[in-house]
Amino acid sequence: MLKPRFPRAISRMDARVMRGRIGAIGGALLLSVVAVLFAKLGEAAQSLFVGMSGAFPYAPLIVTPALFVAVTYMTRQWCPEARGSGIPQTMAAARMPERPEARALLSLRTALFKLFGTLGMLLAGGSVGREGPTVQISAAIMAAVQRWLRVPVSAGIIIAGGAAGVAAAFNTPLAGVAFAIEELAAAFEQKIAIVVMAAVMMAGVTSLWLAGDYIYFGAMHQSMPISSMLLLTPVAGLAGGIAGGLFSRTLIAVAWSRGRISHAMRARPLLVAGVCGGVVAVTGILTSGVSWGTGYETTRALLSGEDVSWSFGPAKLIATMATAISGAPGGIFAPSLSVGAGLGQLLGIIFPEQPHGAIVLLGMVGYFAGVVRAPLTAAIIMMEMTADRTMILPLFATAILANWVSSQICRPKLYHALSRQFRR
Repeated sequence: MLKPRFPRAISRMDARVMRGRIGAIGGALLLSVVAVLFAKLGEAAQSLFVGMSGAFPYAPLIVTPALFVAVTYMTRQWCPEARGSGIPQTMAAARMPERPEARALLSLRTALFKLFGTLGMLLAGGSVGREGPTVQISAAIMAAVQRWLRVPVSAGIIIAGGAAGVAAAFNTPLAGVAFAIEELAAAFEQKIAIVVMAAVMMAGVTSLWLAGDYIYFGAMHQSMPISSMLLLTPVAGLAGGIAGGLFSRTLIAVAWSRGRISHAMRARPLLVAGVCGGVVAVTGILTSGVSWGTGYETTRALLSGEDVSWSFGPAKLIATMATAISGAPGGIFAPSLSVGAGLGQLLGIIFPEQPHGAIVLLGMVGYFAGVVRAPLTAAIIMMEMTADRTMILPLFATAILANWVSSQICRPKLYHALSRQFRR
């Protein structure tokens, strides 16, 4: 008499589920270690460039374009999946987790190219962030751990890795979950939510253990009376939405437009990278270096009420645009926050009687929401990065308005439009 095979099949299924859960936890621990290491290496690379440009003020005119071209060439020649931000690649892979293209986008080889390519751009003075690359690297690590444990890589695992990357990069666990809901997940389900929250929790705890209990931009305690809120929120939302929408529209046009100029740029990537590097170098020299790197230190100074040149915002916008157009690895998360801080600074000149730090904060959330078109993430990430919960209502209002204004200027979302490049 044959014995039923169902119990054995069920036990194999239970073992696979258990391996999947172990892989999610182990992957979250590993990716958070890599994220902290990536942050330290990024700071060192940026410091090296700042030291070099301080000792030899005109060296960036040669070094920056040369490194832009070198990094772009190596990326396009050996690992084209590592170009750009990293968030579009993660989104594309989550839509087709079973296909070979997803495996290439989230391979450990791609993750290494992404890491060292971004460090190369910081070493060149490029206006790049490490947060977008951290998303792709983290998703690749999570996927690799699942493969090692012989567990199928699902969309939920990819989304969880990307969300944990955001949490580890910014030390903002709530923003990691919000970003997964708004951007990474095309269809957010309860099962995915549990995996995301578990991965974010483990990544956040590990990052906290390794890097300490820090607030990304330092603690802010700004308050805004209702009269100021009613005055400044529409202005910041409108300005951030217009500027962010134009930025997104430009990048999408460079990637997808069939116009003669865009076609010529795509046909000569190394020439474009060299020109973009020259723009970044000249912009940095003319503004005494305020446009170099992520812009973290200058943004923190603005939030603290310190005096910063009014040219910071426009210069950072030009440098970020040029760096993004170059096609080299690097994110726009941190540079977008810096551009938004510069926008808030300019708004503060128009409204000198209003609290300076609060206006800068509204400029940051307005521009960031205008670029990324994820208002919930924008508001939460600013709240967590400044530990200022008193500004939550103005932040939400500004982000929602900026998101709507940006959508009127640029219909498709930036990351969604760019992700189509990796799904052809």
